[in-house]
Amino acid sequence: MSVEEMKALERRYYEAMNKKDLKVISELTASDIVLHGSLDEIRGLEELIKYIEGVLKAFPDAHFTIDDIIVEGDKVAFRWTFTGTHKGEFKGMPPTNKKVTVWGIEIDRVVGGKIVETWARADTLGMMQQLGLIPAPK
Repeated sequence: MSVEEMKALERRYYEAMNKKDLKVISELTASDIVLHGSLDEIRGLEELIKYIEGVLKAFPDAHFTIDDIIVEGDKVAFRWTFTGTHKGEFKGMPPTNKKVTVWGIEIDRVVGGKIVETWARADTLGMMQQLGLIPAPK
C-alpha cells in the first residue's frame, strides 16, 4: 500500500469509530489482530469488537480526532485525541457523567490492507483524574 492509502485506511477506521460502524472496523481489521493497549492485550477481531462496544457504551458520544499521522514501511504511527462523556460502566468504573479529553499515541502494522497489530498508549491517568476517580496533583 502507498503512504496515502495507509493514511486513508486509518482515517476510515477512526471515522467508523465516530459513526459506531463496527462493520467497517471489521473490514479494516485482520481476524487475528493483536492489540497491545494501555489497559489490555486483546487478541482477535471478536475480542476487539467487544472492547470497542464497551468503550462506545461507556462513552456514547465518543469522538476521535487524528492529530498527526506518519507512515514508515508497513507501520502507521499517529497521535489522536478522544473526547466523550462517561455515561456507562467502563473497566469496573461506575458512570460519572463527566466529560473527558484524552490523548493517545498508536502504531499500527498493516498487511494486505488490514490492521494486523496495534501498539496503543493513552493518558489513562489523566482520564481517571478528569473523571474524579484519582485526585489531580496540586
